[in-house]
Amino acid sequence: MPTDLTPASLWRTVAASVIGTVAEYYDFFIYGTASALVFNKVFFPSVSPLLGTLAAFSTYAVGFFARPLGGIVWGHLGDRVGRRRTLVYTLLLTGLGTFAVGLMPGYHQIGFWSPVILVLVRLIQGFGVGGEQGGAVLLTAEAAPAGRRGFYTSFVQLGSPAAYLIPSALFALLDAQLPERDFVAWGWRIPFLLSAIVVLVGLYVRLRVQESDTFRAVRESERSHRAPVKILLRDNRREVVAGTLTKFVEAAVFPFYTVFLVSYAKSQGIDSGIVLDGVIIAIVAELVLLPVWGALTDRVGRRPVYLAATVLNLVLVVPSFLAVQTGNSVLITLLLVAGLAFGHGGAYAPQASYFPELFPVRARYSGVSIVWQFGSMIASGPFTVVAAALLAASGGGYALDAVYVGVLILISLVALRWMPETAPGRRGGQEYADWPRSADRTTTEGQPA
Repeated sequence: MPTDLTPASLWRTVAASVIGTVAEYYDFFIYGTASALVFNKVFFPSVSPLLGTLAAFSTYAVGFFARPLGGIVWGHLGDRVGRRRTLVYTLLLTGLGTFAVGLMPGYHQIGFWSPVILVLVRLIQGFGVGGEQGGAVLLTAEAAPAGRRGFYTSFVQLGSPAAYLIPSALFALLDAQLPERDFVAWGWRIPFLLSAIVVLVGLYVRLRVQESDTFRAVRESERSHRAPVKILLRDNRREVVAGTLTKFVEAAVFPFYTVFLVSYAKSQGIDSGIVLDGVIIAIVAELVLLPVWGALTDRVGRRPVYLAATVLNLVLVVPSFLAVQTGNSVLITLLLVAGLAFGHGGAYAPQASYFPELFPVRARYSGVSIVWQFGSMIASGPFTVVAAALLAASGGGYALDAVYVGVLILISLVALRWMPETAPGRRGGQEYADWPRSADRTTTEGQPA
């Protein structure tokens, strides 16, 4: 039986998961911001601004449809050859794709080939990201003491909002400092090219971390399975389906708050910079609160925290539109803080421990990746395209979009009724699924803190 990690080793594993996730999601989220601000002018200048924005959001959505395939492929490799090695490949794949976008010629240089190449790069990025989050949370979840797994894994979730914060801040700075002509001509490329630095840092940290002890124990005892997906289809259909539907709320509200409301403000004649500034403040607040929500799940359970956040997101849908309509920066920021730091954060933090705890170790990477990526593909992938189309169909009204977001949230609310409680501290120290080392780690580390 492997020995427990020292605190220093555990935090090194956490750091590797966080920094690598920042690198991966910096690459992915930077595209969403550019789609809202400039891609319609660079890659789709021959159509109206509204159609150009819709086309740009469509290329943003394309990446999400490659993520489930990436989740299946990388999940299989992660369960067969190891978490760490797989995560190095996904980081390289996504990072190179983002750097390539920064060098890509626009429509005025190569015509329709420009958006075609953009779509191909987006597919490559999505395929890489498909295996990222599942592996990143597993590195930490399988290293953390059972009684504090929610707390430690919640740090991995810092990577996603931090990765959005960095390019958002860069775009806001460039948009404010550069004339529009320069921003459209070359300024938007800078955040994409800077991704090379982020990827190099992520690679350096990930190559220094050890493989998950839990995975090594299973591999050494020859309990590894050649077809992890078959295990899931045979033994974990309920967890796969309910987990995927539970993912909807978090996957939908993040692009709603951070991408779509920016476009909605522009459609209403409101300065989109006000919303972007509010998003940055709200994400800083979310970064502070994510470990708090993670620690809370160790005390009261994963499901109650997730459920409360889902209800809050549902309540905030219509007020978010009304806040943007006012153009009041204080009101907009308050709504965004409530939505991101409390609503999104309260659903996002539990996922890093909740989803891994649903599945047996020999199929865990596959299970987490399938739930994560299929949920994201369905709820988040087409979100900005559908929301923009509904906005256009309603002549700028928000009713159809409010219904759309509300339905996605309600699906998660219903799915949570099917979900078990998995926090060991709420199950008498017992794991929900096969988790080698769980008994000795629970007794040595104690109950949730």
